[in-house]
Amino acid sequence: MLLIGSKLRAAGAEKAAIELAEALGCSVAVMAAAKSFFPENHPQFVGIYWGEISSPGAREIVDWSDAVLCVGTIFNDYSTLGWTAMPSGPAVLTADTTSVQMAGHHFSGIHLRDFLSALARQVEKRNATMIEYGRIRSERAPDKVAKPDAELTRAEIVRQIRPLVTSDSTVFVETGDSWFNGMSLKLPGGARFESEMQWGHIGWSVPAIFGYALGAPDRRIVALIGDGSFQLTAQELAQMIRQKLPAIIFLINNRGYTIEVEIHDGPYNNIKNWDYAGLIDVFNAEDGHGRGLRAKNGRELAEAIKVALANREGPTLIECVIDRNDCTPELISRGHLVATANSRPPRPQ
Repeated sequence: MLLIGSKLRAAGAEKAAIELAEALGCSVAVMAAAKSFFPENHPQFVGIYWGEISSPGAREIVDWSDAVLCVGTIFNDYSTLGWTAMPSGPAVLTADTTSVQMAGHHFSGIHLRDFLSALARQVEKRNATMIEYGRIRSERAPDKVAKPDAELTRAEIVRQIRPLVTSDSTVFVETGDSWFNGMSLKLPGGARFESEMQWGHIGWSVPAIFGYALGAPDRRIVALIGDGSFQLTAQELAQMIRQKLPAIIFLINNRGYTIEVEIHDGPYNNIKNWDYAGLIDVFNAEDGHGRGLRAKNGRELAEAIKVALANREGPTLIECVIDRNDCTPELISRGHLVATANSRPPRPQ
């Protein structure tokens, strides 16, 4: 099977990866940081491999495979959930941007794109993992529609975001539970997905959205950002207003660093609440056209989304107020695994 990593796009090798996948006929999974680097509507796509919190069936296919071709992968404590999810052994081939290695053999000076294309011309069909995946795959259950005036939940936010993601959309997810909410979005062909999983910077997404929107003005930007992360770089929203960039930002307000709570809880995970929707008026001053809205239930969220879609003269921030304990099960699992990894004694140097 193929396991796609986040170096693939920088190497300009996305088309070559599809070429190799179709020549092999095998299953293809992507690492979390490489979501959207392989088409999710491709019949050989089996989901995201992320150890214990993988897409349904993806972990099993990786674990059962006789051989794994790791293409442009980066294995660190984030991508492996504290080093618990990392293909290893003599049947693992690693194709990096300028080198290839397998079973003690190492070849350098090879461009990833050229290697994948050349390999595609040499291989035979190996579709056993697709047969296996067909036996265990499950369809995602239909989303439950919340009552319009019920308190807003994380699940209802994701349900209402799904229709916004089209082929010309780019989804930004901030470090935290936004990762997992974003991972659950099935991307149509052409959609892009951006996250920061090398160091897990919080606050990364707001300035990243600003730069991306300037460089790709024709794409619809949909962002999921936690309140704690937003507080680090909130001022960049003023620049988006100045440049009239129509990004749609879902600010998940649960009054704290929920991702840190699941790793190691304490009073330092609490933060001062802001009037996030009202902050846009401050940044607008006398000439801005940003919109700040607040949603506490599904009806208010649906109305806010309509306003956001109509606003082409600046960003729209929708403050989504949810319960502090409303998070994905994946975040809880990751918290336990990372806490365990963090408590290990240092490796001898």
